Amino acid sequence: MALWRIRATVDDRPGYLSVLTASLALRSVNILAVQVHTTEAGAVDDFLIDAPDKLTEAELHAAIARGRGRDAFVARAEARGLADQPTRALALAGRLVHDPDALGESLVALLDAGEARWRPGPPAERPGFAGGRMLLADPVGGSYEVLRGGPAFTPAEYARAQALIEVCAAVLRQRDEHVTVVLPDGAELLVRAATRDDVDGVRGLHERSAGTSLRRRYPGGTPGDARLARLLEPAGGRTLVAVAGDRVVATASLVAEGDLGEIAMLVEDAWQRRGIGTALLRRLVGYAERSRFAALVAHTAVENVAMLRTLRRLGAGEAEGDGTMVSVTLPLSGHRQVGDETAASFG
Repeated sequence: MALWRIRATVDDRPGYLSVLTASLALRSVNILAVQVHTTEAGAVDDFLIDAPDKLTEAELHAAIARGRGRDAFVARAEARGLADQPTRALALAGRLVHDPDALGESLVALLDAGEARWRPGPPAERPGFAGGRMLLADPVGGSYEVLRGGPAFTPAEYARAQALIEVCAAVLRQRDEHVTVVLPDGAELLVRAATRDDVDGVRGLHERSAGTSLRRRYPGGTPGDARLARLLEPAGGRTLVAVAGDRVVATASLVAEGDLGEIAMLVEDAWQRRGIGTALLRRLVGYAERSRFAALVAHTAVENVAMLRTLRRLGAGEAEGDGTMVSVTLPLSGHRQVGDETAASFG
């Protein structure tokens, strides 16, 4: 017996799949796996079969035609094809969790493609697919052109490729937000997303911070544990903590207000003016751009020179306000379009 991969289009009507499988059964073909892809042209049936050794490619084409199949693709298959599609996809997603740089190879394996060509810069065309060519945006920039001699790609395969890219993008975002930062003076800090389990650590940061620092961060008063827990995991936003050993020495928060993000920061007095604020705010800016915020806004004391200087370095405009408080707006641009593009055809 020999393994073959067969793909054919049939009318998307009741009973047509059974006509095709019956025609194959008359040739002593054993169907090991089947997938159905819905397209505008009809139902594309993808089979992995075990056929008698003497059965030829031409005879398989003839059996498909008798079973009312059209646009047939027939090719020898390998034993690895015995793994069902969900199992293969999960295995490839697991690989990306440990090695996101293997995205190109994973796309080739997922799509049974010949190659995936990576190019720098944003895609010159809108991501999508046509025939045996698929264009996908790379979550770290650039694009992948995936090529396959046959059969033509289907909407279901494009959706699978996009899902795999989303896994890769999520891993890269998590890696970017859980890093060791080396400050200009050589000190090392762990920067990561905050959780409600950090309440005690942030409360300790408050206790070690001077009253002036706390008033700049919390004009309305230092929050209690319940409000602090909500600030550590803001809905639609992000809070980062910087940790030295087992001590939280800084926090930076982005709270969503529609398409704007309000940012605020607190750095322990002994760690101020060492570059922590810049490191945290840069990561919040990156998060805001990926999340497609239009701009970031900071409300701070007019005397908070260090915060204002850091915001200006990141591209903020002039401070506006009266009295002791000012507001600063940081426009955002270069939003990444990964994983939510509508599939488009291109020639």
